[in-house]
Amino acid sequence: MTTQITHNPHSSTSNADADFPRSRPLESSDEIDLRELFSVIWQGKWLIIAITAVFAIGSVIFAIMQPNIYKAEALLAPADADGSSGGLAALASQFGGLASMAGINLGGGSGTDKTQLAIEVLKSRQFVGEFIEKHQILPELMAVDKWHMADNSLSFDPELYNAQTKTWVREVKAPFKPEPSLLESHKEFLKILAVSKDKESGMVKLAVQHQSPFVAKQWVDWLVADINRVMKERDVSEAMRSTEFLNKQIELTNVADIRAILYKLVEEQAKTIMFAEVRDEYVFKTLDPALVPEEKAKPKRALICVLGTMLGGMLAIMIVLFRHFVRK
Repeated sequence: MTTQITHNPHSSTSNADADFPRSRPLESSDEIDLRELFSVIWQGKWLIIAITAVFAIGSVIFAIMQPNIYKAEALLAPADADGSSGGLAALASQFGGLASMAGINLGGGSGTDKTQLAIEVLKSRQFVGEFIEKHQILPELMAVDKWHMADNSLSFDPELYNAQTKTWVREVKAPFKPEPSLLESHKEFLKILAVSKDKESGMVKLAVQHQSPFVAKQWVDWLVADINRVMKERDVSEAMRSTEFLNKQIELTNVADIRAILYKLVEEQAKTIMFAEVRDEYVFKTLDPALVPEEKAKPKRALICVLGTMLGGMLAIMIVLFRHFVRK
């Protein structure tokens, strides 16, 4: 006896139809979970409101306690000393071929851009240390507590600095000392100093932030004057050493062509010294000097309050949901 097996072409469709309702409980379970989620949040609404309120009040108190910080800014332009960068490096680019024929090594390369070099010197530990020591501004940098607008005076943190005896009283662990070191003051100074150079125009913006707008403006003026002076002294010193070297070479040779080249090099060094002596704005020309700012640069108190409140609300919702699912 044979058994005939027939194939039903609709069997796969029937199986699919049979399996289709099985996905509906998943959708309903998702919907229940979403409702449960909102239900849990609603049940814990008072805890959420309480935590959010605490964060909101705390952010307001924190924002109010932050002192106003003012920023004074100056716009500077590179000052080219008649196309001459000074020193043997610039002379090498102009007279390198003739000098090499004469057997004199002046060094090669075009050297570093003087503007960028001045910016790096401005940020250096040596320059900042000399700047702080020259103007005696270490207490104003490291120990200011508050600026008083009424009489334009500064008060200092008594736990750090005694203004009556002008002594440092802060308590620190070794190897630190009560008076901040050069490394500490340099690190703190870089936090309030901002120097940026526009790549297209070459203009330089120099800004200083401080609790006192008058101090911020004064420090910007001092920085511009000091960096011009320091860079001028560096180039004059280099030019004088170069002139001394070239004069010795002139005494050692009797060849007329070589002596002519050396005299030309001495002349170029004399030009460098002359331009340095007659220019106070040696590296940077002040296009827009710093003014006493009237509005604070920071803190953004409204933003602090909004972010603090949002953080408290999100943290409160996470706590309510976490507590619910842990219990479940």
